Amino acid sequence: MSKSLARSGIVVSAMTLISRVLGLVRDVVIANLMGAGAAADVFFFANKIPNFLRRLFAEGAFAQAFVPVLTEYRQGKQLDEQRLLIARVSGTLGTLVTIVTLIGIIGSPIVAALFGTGWFLDWYHDGPQGHKFVLAADLLRITFPYLWFITFTALAGAILNTLGKFAVAAFTPVFLNIAIIVFALWLGPQLESPEYALAWGVFVGGAVQFLFQIPFLKRAGLLVRPRWGWRDPGVTKIRTLMIPALFGVSVSQINLLFDTLIASFLVSGSISWLYYSDRLLEFPLGLFGIAIATVILPALSSRHVDKSAAEFSKTLDWGIRKVVLLGLPAMAGLLVLAEPMLMVLFMRGEFSPEDARMASYSLYAYGSGLLSFMLVKVLATGFYSRQDTKRPVRYGIIAMVTNMVFNVIFAIPFGYVGLAIATSLSAAVNASLLGYNLWRDGVLQRYPGTLTYLAKVALAVLVMVVVVLWMAPERAWWLSHELLPQVWRLALLIGAGAGAFGLSLLVLRVPLRH
Repeated sequence: MSKSLARSGIVVSAMTLISRVLGLVRDVVIANLMGAGAAADVFFFANKIPNFLRRLFAEGAFAQAFVPVLTEYRQGKQLDEQRLLIARVSGTLGTLVTIVTLIGIIGSPIVAALFGTGWFLDWYHDGPQGHKFVLAADLLRITFPYLWFITFTALAGAILNTLGKFAVAAFTPVFLNIAIIVFALWLGPQLESPEYALAWGVFVGGAVQFLFQIPFLKRAGLLVRPRWGWRDPGVTKIRTLMIPALFGVSVSQINLLFDTLIASFLVSGSISWLYYSDRLLEFPLGLFGIAIATVILPALSSRHVDKSAAEFSKTLDWGIRKVVLLGLPAMAGLLVLAEPMLMVLFMRGEFSPEDARMASYSLYAYGSGLLSFMLVKVLATGFYSRQDTKRPVRYGIIAMVTNMVFNVIFAIPFGYVGLAIATSLSAAVNASLLGYNLWRDGVLQRYPGTLTYLAKVALAVLVMVVVVLWMAPERAWWLSHELLPQVWRLALLIGAGAGAFGLSLLVLRVPLRH
């Protein structure tokens, strides 16, 4: 069981690595083109809204509800019934998303006012930042159709994941990054406002992602014509599971939207600094946390259908151990090398050393919550695979309210950094509630050697941190050297840290199979 999951996890992580590396290249291009000024703030805002809705309608809540039901159909029904379910799900979901997308395009000024209230009020009172509201409404008209494309992309990816074909869905985001990079380099310099080029890159990237997965569905015999099926039993079950999951799985995204809303009242650059730091956070989160959660969800769903409680518990324990093994050193690395990484990746063109310093503050805050973010992804599968979506909603509500309270507490003295602190703390609350209730259900169990295992990993991380801090140069060194020496020094630090961590695990006799 663990070998199969490990192979799937490696495949997803490898494909995700390619996507995340290209994502960083994309962000480097954006930083060089626009830096962290007003135009960058508005583009990141216009890109974040459809991405938030993507989590609701597509990847997050939908996958958590759809995969367990499709797994049931695959194990207990004929291929024709599976095809009918997919047809009715795609037709019903597609109709709803089409309506939402049209509303978003037509009502883009209302959406911009709702989530960028600070800019709207400034525009309403003829303030100096009012142009941000107008620009946000324009860009939203271009980026909002991305929601339509990515919803069907996520549906296709969920089907392929259920078939065990994880690589296709994990590789698909590469095309979005390529599209944005191409439009930024080709169209951006030709436009007076390069943010429009980036918005069109998002649009085209969404369309290419959608088209890429169609041949794989056809090859699997599951490419069907969408049909309306609101009252279909399978659709009804998915809908029942999805509605509460809409909130439960998207708490972190809702928190980020609250951050964006508050940041619209803060100094220019706040949204951009949060964005660049969040991008570095998303790299290990996607590479490890989301990858592990992706591969164990179908496995957990199968264990639940087979009523294999012991195997279910062991599979979840495997996921948690891997998150700790990979997430803890990643978190420590982000905290220790926050500013050097931001300097090496983004500090050129319109992105200044001051921008790197300001973004590093929010990266410290986000980075401290990385393990919590990863645990939420994995622990939530322990509920959704059992088709229990109600309780994660309750915990999500608690986490969201906690985030709002923390926003008030920390945003006043610490500005945009306080928003990142609040997000990380609310993730810790969410992970704690999920973990405690899984333990209370008897699903999450403490197996022999677990505490010793965790202690050894933590000690290895401590050794890693000491080595990196001992080898790291002062800030002045990074500012006084060109890009190539910076890249080599950063690579040396990361390599030395990884080597120290791995060697420490061997010395502490953590088995290689772990």
